Amino acid sequence: MTAPALRVLSLIPPMTQLNTPYPSTAYITGFLRSRGVDAVQADLALALVLKLFSPAGLESVRSHALAQPEAQRTASVHAFLDQFSRYRATIGLVIAFLQGRDSTLAHRIAARELLPEGPRFAALEVYVDAALSDEGGDPLAWAFGALGVQDKARHIATLYLNDLADVLRDAVDERFAFVRYAESLASSQPTFEPMAAALAAPFTLVDEILHTLTLATLSQHKPDLVLLSVPFPGALYAALRIAQTIKAQNPHITIALGGGFVNTELRELAEPRVFDFVDFVTLDSGERPLLALMEYLQRKRSKQRLVRTFVREEETVRYINFAEPEVPFEEIGTPTWAGLPLERYLSLLDMLNPMHRLWSDGRWNKLTVAHGCYWKKCSFCDVSLDYISRYETASAATLADRIETIVNETGQTGFHFVDEAAPPKALKALADELISRQLPISWWGNIRFEKTFTPELCQLLADSGCIAMSGGLEVASDRLLTLMKKGVTVEQVARVTKGFSDAGILVHAYLMYGFPTQTLQDTVDALEYVRQLFENGCIQSGFFHRFSCTVHSPVGLDPAAYGIELIPLPPVTFAKNDIGFIDPSGVDHDALGVGLRKAIYNYMHGIGLDEDVRAWFSHVPGKVPKATVGRNRIAKALTQPA
Repeated sequence: MTAPALRVLSLIPPMTQLNTPYPSTAYITGFLRSRGVDAVQADLALALVLKLFSPAGLESVRSHALAQPEAQRTASVHAFLDQFSRYRATIGLVIAFLQGRDSTLAHRIAARELLPEGPRFAALEVYVDAALSDEGGDPLAWAFGALGVQDKARHIATLYLNDLADVLRDAVDERFAFVRYAESLASSQPTFEPMAAALAAPFTLVDEILHTLTLATLSQHKPDLVLLSVPFPGALYAALRIAQTIKAQNPHITIALGGGFVNTELRELAEPRVFDFVDFVTLDSGERPLLALMEYLQRKRSKQRLVRTFVREEETVRYINFAEPEVPFEEIGTPTWAGLPLERYLSLLDMLNPMHRLWSDGRWNKLTVAHGCYWKKCSFCDVSLDYISRYETASAATLADRIETIVNETGQTGFHFVDEAAPPKALKALADELISRQLPISWWGNIRFEKTFTPELCQLLADSGCIAMSGGLEVASDRLLTLMKKGVTVEQVARVTKGFSDAGILVHAYLMYGFPTQTLQDTVDALEYVRQLFENGCIQSGFFHRFSCTVHSPVGLDPAAYGIELIPLPPVTFAKNDIGFIDPSGVDHDALGVGLRKAIYNYMHGIGLDEDVRAWFSHVPGKVPKATVGRNRIAKALTQPA
């Protein structure tokens, strides 16, 4: 008997990204097509936003807002209702502008007369140094200058959409957000109870639109197998709403759940109710589990030979992992964006941060240089999980072939290499290959600031099209970098980042605060190092993240080695990732975080670089110690040989 052919539909659920498709479906669709599978994809995240942010969508939002008792209406809702006619008249214009279909509208948007402004516009001056307000005039002039009309307009249009998103949250669905939609229902939730209750509740307006879009997508593609990719906790609720609709419409369609959130937080899944919505849950790289699942559905293998897959059997969750080799990274095929409406994505400018804008502005083709991380030692990272621990590369020729294929398919030459830490050896080989082929692309990615990145290599990468690099400086303290096992020093980072900057490459530093045993003195010293890195032109962008302990990291696996005590988790049958801890240092990291974020925001705009770093902590109770780092430490380090 001939095995039944399978039509596979991969879906991007709300909410992921709006400027470019999240790459997971492009990866898996490209892989399946390379194996001769009838595979298609759709982005329901983008489709949902375009339905909501339309004249008809806003009319529906207004009806919900008017149904609210006036006493319950927030400032966002009041502003929306008061200016509704202007919102309705301009929403189509804003979407067209952000899609790049009406660029001349930038002048009217930038003048701040065309669009209604709600509470989000107050954010324009949140982090700007007080001295700036004395200059008077346009508070955006310092960010965009006289000629940055397109960027200024895109930022204003993004604030306009954020105002509307707040209205949706306050009047329609309290869980709504562009990125963290219903995140609290999934992220590190020990039980499925909150999610089950939300999924049993009547549809919100957002649910109704998603339901309609799902039915239309099923009608269009008529799949046998649907793959739901959930990269973040904020995509799970909508993914399960999609699954709920599919099962109600056609219970014979098989649904599999996977993606970054699943791989990280559902590794100990024991909740059978998840399988009321989906049939299979797979872990880690999807190629091998998916091939095994398809063979099972085609009756070519038994259930016992599934790979890294959870199933439900008689109300019990069972994990099946038949040992089979992974599909080599060299053989996973080329991602494809076929079937996705590339011209309809929204180029946003959310944060006035030169690196963060790359995440939301422009439609970048996503590609991976290597699977996993070649370093895999950092103590805060999930180094025990497959997406970090299994390191594999592909040849430079293979990568360049993939790049050429993608450019020919999409007509777009911008690439974001999404590696955890792209290896310098592979980047050098790829740069040589791109230059040899005279393949003009623009690309950016994430690295470790290690000494292998010499000034000569930085220039080669720039010549090949590199426009930006991000990397983890974390806590800028040699003591803490050693404890983290970063394998770098602050002075080494200074020399490497200076090499990138001198080559014309934008450098962004990921920074961290609240790491175990980090003292107030450590924090002050770290900010002094960061100030000097900006002052000396080593970095142009940065962002401070609060340290979060995860159960899969070295800190979570051996907390005593880092001087902390974990707060025991309740019994877990659903999601498990973040874990609280007790740090005997007793430092108020939340209070320090306010000053750190304000400082770096100003440093990015050349403000406050001459100030004593203690000025940023004026709100912190008690005496803030003076930095122990010499004010010319980085300048001196840059004169030393690598």
